[in-house]
Amino acid sequence: METKRTSKKQKAYNYMKEKIVKGFYAPGQRIVINQLAKELSTSAIPIREAVRQLEAEGLVEYRQNIGPVVKQINENEYVEALTVLAVMEGFATALAHDTFSKESIAKLYELNTEMKEALLEFNFGIFGKLNREFHFLIYSHCPNQYLVDAIKRTWDKLDAIRVTGSTINPKRAKESIAEHEEIIQLLESDADFHVIEQVARTHKLNMVQAFLEEKNQVTGTTFI
Repeated sequence: METKRTSKKQKAYNYMKEKIVKGFYAPGQRIVINQLAKELSTSAIPIREAVRQLEAEGLVEYRQNIGPVVKQINENEYVEALTVLAVMEGFATALAHDTFSKESIAKLYELNTEMKEALLEFNFGIFGKLNREFHFLIYSHCPNQYLVDAIKRTWDKLDAIRVTGSTINPKRAKESIAEHEEIIQLLESDADFHVIEQVARTHKLNMVQAFLEEKNQVTGTTFI
């Protein structure tokens, strides 16, 4: 049963994680526990417990004479994790092919259409949310649960890096929608396993390439 203290800790954790992931707390920014306690109308205890949980997840670190701060982005780690995700996602998408229903295919088309609309309206927050839903719908049809869990852990690891202090590159977002369309058509057809795997893997690797190209021009821009 959830205790009142656990509830307060979870509320503080959810509040701080959202601030970090959405970029309201920038990398290197100090987390002021007493200020958060006032904002959330609670004591410092659940705030400290939530900070420890965020530290365990790699979103926060303690610095001597400063206290907890939002962890700096490790761009090399981001590229490495995204590259591994490309391999896992490609294989999971190919495995999911035989279990897709017409209803799920229709839902993928619907999500991709909504992504187009969000992009036209420059609503990048909604775009990112729909992108995640699109891929997680595909994962839900993958019969290898261990692989799915590994993919979800990698997405969680990338969350803060992808969104913190970032904007979505409209050109890459438009390309991503077109690539989604190709993936849906392959899942809908009798496409070969290796073809599906390659297209889905390349979709993510294109993100890596776009990130590396943009890194040399604009600091802090990431891509869906």
